Amino acid sequence: MFENIRGEIDRLLAGMSEKPADLQELETVLREKLNEMKAFGMPLPADIVDLEAALDQKLTADEIERARENGG
Repeated sequence: MFENIRGEIDRLLAGMSEKPADLQELETVLREKLNEMKAFGMPLPADIVDLEAALDQKLTADEIERARENGG
């Protein structure tokens, strides 16, 4: 099962680089796969944990930028 989920994550990452317009959708699916791994008690690969942290930081930065644009 771990190998299947890891394979799906690898395909998602490849998709992110190929279709940046679909980045938000791919990010959502990636997070779902990570949550699935967590739910089954599977160890999360360090590079994927780092990616999730980077996505969280990007999300926060994007929220701050939107607030600034909206006068908040």
